[in-house]
Amino acid sequence: MNRLGKKANETLIEMARSADGEECNGPETISTAGSEIPSSSEIDKRHQSKDSIFFRDGVRRIDFVLSYVDDLNKEWEKKLERRKEFESNLQKAGLELETEDKKESEDGKIFFVKIHAPWEVLITYAEVLNIKVPIRENDIPPMVENPLDCVLFPLRLPEKVMHPEPDYFTAPFSKDKQELYLINDESTFFSPSMRNRIVNYILTRCPYGTEEGKKKFGIKRLLNNGTYTAAYPLHDCQYWKKASDPNCDSERYTLYMEWARFLRFYKEQPLVLIRKYYGEKIGIYFAWLGFYTEMLFLAAVVGLICFLYGLFTMDENMSSKEICDPAIGGEIIMCPLCDRDCEYWRLNTTCESSQYSHLFDNVATLFFAIFMGIWVTLFLEFWKRRQARLKYEWDLVDFEEEQQQLQLRPEYEAKCTQKKKNPVTQEMEPYLPLTSQAVRFCISGATVLFWVSLIIASMIAVIVYRLAVYAAFASLMENTQTLQPISGVLTPQLATSVTASCLNFVIIMILNFFYERIAIWITDMEIPRTHMEYENRLTMKMFLFQFVNYYSSCFYVAFFKGKFVGYPGAYTYMFNRWRNEECDPAGCLIELTTQLTIVMAGKQIWGNIQEAIVPWICNWWGRRKARNNPENLYSRWEQDHDLQTFGALGLFYEYLEMVIQFGFITLFVASFPLAPLLALMNNILEIRVDSWKLTTQYRRPVAAKAHSIGVWQEILNGMAILSVVTNAFIVAFTSDMIPRLVYYYAYSENEDSPMSGYINNSLSVFLISDFPERNEPKENPENFVICRYRDYRYPPDHEKKYLHTMQFWHILAAKLAFIIIMEHVVFIVKFFVAWMIPDVPADVKAKIKREKYLTQKILHEYELEKLKERLCQGDTRATEKEFIATEGRMELSRAM
Repeated sequence: MNRLGKKANETLIEMARSADGEECNGPETISTAGSEIPSSSEIDKRHQSKDSIFFRDGVRRIDFVLSYVDDLNKEWEKKLERRKEFESNLQKAGLELETEDKKESEDGKIFFVKIHAPWEVLITYAEVLNIKVPIRENDIPPMVENPLDCVLFPLRLPEKVMHPEPDYFTAPFSKDKQELYLINDESTFFSPSMRNRIVNYILTRCPYGTEEGKKKFGIKRLLNNGTYTAAYPLHDCQYWKKASDPNCDSERYTLYMEWARFLRFYKEQPLVLIRKYYGEKIGIYFAWLGFYTEMLFLAAVVGLICFLYGLFTMDENMSSKEICDPAIGGEIIMCPLCDRDCEYWRLNTTCESSQYSHLFDNVATLFFAIFMGIWVTLFLEFWKRRQARLKYEWDLVDFEEEQQQLQLRPEYEAKCTQKKKNPVTQEMEPYLPLTSQAVRFCISGATVLFWVSLIIASMIAVIVYRLAVYAAFASLMENTQTLQPISGVLTPQLATSVTASCLNFVIIMILNFFYERIAIWITDMEIPRTHMEYENRLTMKMFLFQFVNYYSSCFYVAFFKGKFVGYPGAYTYMFNRWRNEECDPAGCLIELTTQLTIVMAGKQIWGNIQEAIVPWICNWWGRRKARNNPENLYSRWEQDHDLQTFGALGLFYEYLEMVIQFGFITLFVASFPLAPLLALMNNILEIRVDSWKLTTQYRRPVAAKAHSIGVWQEILNGMAILSVVTNAFIVAFTSDMIPRLVYYYAYSENEDSPMSGYINNSLSVFLISDFPERNEPKENPENFVICRYRDYRYPPDHEKKYLHTMQFWHILAAKLAFIIIMEHVVFIVKFFVAWMIPDVPADVKAKIKREKYLTQKILHEYELEKLKERLCQGDTRATEKEFIATEGRMELSRAM
């Protein structure tokens, strides 16, 4: 079993020493001429399929591909030297290379270097990367069948797709104990995703020389400076048909047929196969997205019921009845909504908008806000349990982030010239001086602050637009006969809100486009030490920006619009020029709903266009010539080369998109109960779009490990807590719920119809003659004496003229009391639910303990057998006491 040679003992540590001028004890350059593997001259290329994923010998699997263009420019010689040194060092590390000449490529310009990792290299780096491999088949009985399985059968995928391999107990690989593992075939023992992960680890750390007195290494730098044009692992076949080679599993085809087609939208996801093909990091994303979508179904159903309640009770709403009644709303003259140019108007002109506002501003709003506060907790707690199960099933229980912490980013190692001793490893390693860190953080913080300020400035500009164009819309709708039929629905307030929301969405997209590039630049400038630090810093920068960018307009409408208006004759002004906006007599909630719908729906539509249509067009354009070529002239590595690159930040943008959506359906859900339904429909499409583009439009990503969704979990927890506060304030201050309840219980004078008279009660009286010249309309053709406005103030003939009434203070006290009560009730329920639901299921705990026990037992038995062999062979170092101690350790392990 043990096939280790001299080259198996070499890692990149020895290679790095060799690059520094020390003697290299690694293997000589691999050559196929004198080996058992036939040379390229012995193989008839015409009989080899160009769609193959193997070397020309048909035996060695292609684990990675590098491509470059041999362009004769001034950098040509330098790039050639880098490539020679780099490829020589790859061979010294034990990798085997095979180059396809540019004459063999479709366009006659691109060289392809195919890389194969032999068994000795795989087992060496499997131990370095702590890769877990099977030691024994799982003997724990499966869970009791779910009684709903027969109902859910149409949603299930075939068993061979859901579980393509048996379930095994696993242990970290050790090349000195290969007899322990279930190695049936060395060529298939490590999956293709494990193989490309190992090769990528070597590529990112392989040196290629010294430039400007600094040691240079890593494929990323070679890609950045144009030495290579691409580096990628291969897909195993074409997505629309199985590979002709029987040694190929055609997992890409299976994923496309069973997962990536939209017609399979109602089916469960083959998470085990996704993890096997793409790695744990991508697998955990799709697991989270699928679970999030499943939980949205419950929220969408409850939200739809609340919306239908508002729809069916619309005709019973006393407020809109009074507004629409010609004898009540038709006789109430409202004060002008802008200075000078706006006219007096009758309340019943807002009849339709007041009816529509009842769809979202009713008793069900309160119930739904409380429900969503509890739903968020259930979602996060049940996801922890699902994540714990995946950690066990995907061998991630002992995978700690510290492993990634110890793996420095190649960029960090290259840019940090100073070194100090690591207190843990006691080895010299590069570090960034504290002064340099402080300067970089200051520049980074100032840049982020500048862009956040830019967002706030753009939001203020949109507010100014709303204030400036309202008078124009009011005048246009008043004087244009063609708009008269729709004036009841399209009021000046609604027209201003819709156009401002669309303008705000365009500004959001433009700012996002530029800030994404700025955020990456400043994160690179900070030189984070590890990949995890890099992702976390970029995540916080991007999320902070996106949070302010997407939600600032919603926060304005929800908590500021109509709250600081003043009253006729003493209005408040922005910059002493533009009068602050007023809410509709039926409330501001309908405008918040409009804003939320436009931004949320617009973002989802634009996101799907970017994710699906743009890559498809790019690939179609790039392959417009090659698609007409026969298969035997268009190789597997060329086909993948023409696809789009998923990139290291590919998943980052997917998570960011979903977390922003999560904010829309939690932070402002009290204003729009249909938001979860929109999110559900989008996510059903999102899963299939993401899977389709990953399977058909992108190169195969390098497999990476992850045992959780990372820093996004903390962001979701923070948003869940914030959502309770925002929804409590929306119900209290944006909707008309509390004023109506106060009127119902304290101020109503009609026992038969307690809400009758509410509209008249909620409008204060203003004497038109008290208007200052700045506010007074130019015309008053009907010689109105008084006008009404939305507030609780004393009338002009009262001794406390235009001061707030006692009812105003009663309502304010009720709003504050409601916020305190709702927050405490929801938080108590949230924490109780979180306490009641354990993070790790009981059966998973049992399996983890069983696997640890079994692993220890097997390792101890193995050590005992080895010790017996040494004693039998007369090894003087193997004493009887050592034998007894080893046996005692086994007994102790069993007892524990």
